[in-house]
Amino acid sequence: MRKTLLAAAAAISLLAGASTASAANFSFTGNFALDDDVQLFNFNVTSESMVTLRTLSYAGGLNAAGETIARGGFDPILILYDSAGNVIDWNDDPGPGVVPTDPTTNSYWDAFLTALLAPGSYIVSLTQYDNFSSGTLADGFWREGEGNFTAYIGCPTGGPAFNDASGQPGCARDSHWAVDVLNVADASAVPVPEPASLSLFGLGLLGLGFIRHRKARQG
Repeated sequence: MRKTLLAAAAAISLLAGASTASAANFSFTGNFALDDDVQLFNFNVTSESMVTLRTLSYAGGLNAAGETIARGGFDPILILYDSAGNVIDWNDDPGPGVVPTDPTTNSYWDAFLTALLAPGSYIVSLTQYDNFSSGTLADGFWREGEGNFTAYIGCPTGGPAFNDASGQPGCARDSHWAVDVLNVADASAVPVPEPASLSLFGLGLLGLGFIRHRKARQG
């Protein structure tokens, strides 16, 4: 599963990189089925560019395509990788004023990051808090195989308990997500392939560790 994600991302990234386009903005929406789901995106830049990655589904808002995104989605994490699956940057919560505040929980837990990137191909992962990367993309994620890991927070436990870590009324969330990839040549969502596709790729990647952190409760 871990190397399958990277293999799929690498393959689609190579195909997308074959064409050149002017910088543009791309919007994606979807739903998770389980707490430990991972959605990948590929994008390319053809000249040095300040790229922005953001989610909108926690607090809601208007995406780059002009679509209104409802509030109430899970607490998201965005991780940016190079084409080999090494972590460049990541964001969980950027702080007040950077992303909208959810009116029910009074929390600002959409993800937002910017990076000045050289021409090339890149990968982004979307996960639910606290399913952080275990290192490189090939190393997988903390909560892999735990389809209902958010039950530990104390919100609903019947099935995938999409929620946030505030412990406040309204912390129960749903599965929808929305991601914008801004100022890139092209971008695409990556379908997760079957494990058999692993045989097509041999990738030796070094690990990069994350320091675990806990989200602070808000008063």
